[in-house]
Order: sequence, then structure tokens, then C-alpha cells
Amino acid sequence: YLATDQWRYDGFGAAELATPLGRGLFRDRALADCIVQATRLGWTPSYPTFDRNPLDLADAARKAGGEPGAHVVSELQAGRLKFACTDPDAAENWPRVLTVWRANLLGSSGKGNEYFLRHLLGADAAIRAEETPPERRPAEVAWHDEAPVGKLDLLVSLDFRMTSTGLFSDVLLPAATWYE
Repeated sequence: YLATDQWRYDGFGAAELATPLGRGLFRDRALADCIVQATRLGWTPSYPTFDRNPLDLADAARKAGGEPGAHVVSELQAGRLKFACTDPDAAENWPRVLTVWRANLLGSSGKGNEYFLRHLLGADAAIRAEETPPERRPAEVAWHDEAPVGKLDLLVSLDFRMTSTGLFSDVLLPAATWYE
């Protein structure tokens, strides 16, 4: 949703999916805002997690003589480290390599095929949706005027069938399965 830039076209507010019996916590929030909050609170995984390479974070912690976990907490509290989901269109937060094992992510498994094609692969896609108007955009996610196109450097598929994901892949490897 974030990596494929589907959030840029999502006109539904989070409140539209909330129960009418709720306390209105989702009022005036976009779904992407809820993903950022869930990531920040540890309710859902998000990768890449931070706006810096985790290996670099571990090296910086060791260089400072501390533990990586404490270093990450300190950097987050100081505001020097950000969650990648707060700016999914920043180049340092893009996925570069995607490995798909026995799934048709670019066909039937992933929803929003045209967003995968356009924003991850850089293909001309049939995106018909308009970008979300400014008044409905997420508050916690940075908006870039130009959405990135072709974020991935490498798409690898491991499959035993020729799916549409395999057709778009840079590398296609056979998967050992019960067919053998």
C-alpha cells in the first residue's frame, strides 16, 4: 500500500471504515495515517522500518559504545531517526529488491496491479484514479509533488508456474514443489 503508492490515490478516510459505536478516533485521518501510527506503536510490521539502513544503525551504536536497541530508542526520541513509513516516497525508503516465492503478486495475489506496475516497476500502467485532493491527504505521511516511478532495481520470482509476476521478473527461478 505504501511502497506501491496506492495511498496517494486513496480518497477514503479512516473514519469510513470505523464502527459507528466508536469514539471518533479516526475522524479526519487517512488510512496511511493509521498505518504510520500502528507502525510507531509496534502493532504492525513495516519494512523498511527506519529511514536508515539497520546495519548502519548497529554500527553507529557500537561505535558509540552502546547497544543497538538503546541507540535506536535514543535516536527516535531525539528526532534524528524516522520511521520509513512517514515518507515512503523518499529514495532512501524505497524497496530496491523484491523476492516473490510461489505467489502471483503482480497478478491475482496483490491488489492494485496498476500501482505495482507503475510505481514499483516503472511500467506504463492504466492508473485511472486521480491523486487524493490536498484536504484528504494523510497528515503523518510526507507528500511529494511527483510520485516516484520504478522504485525496484530487481524483481526475483521463485515459482513452478509461469505467472504474470514471473513475466515481469528480472530473474525467474524454479521452486521445488510437490510437482516434482
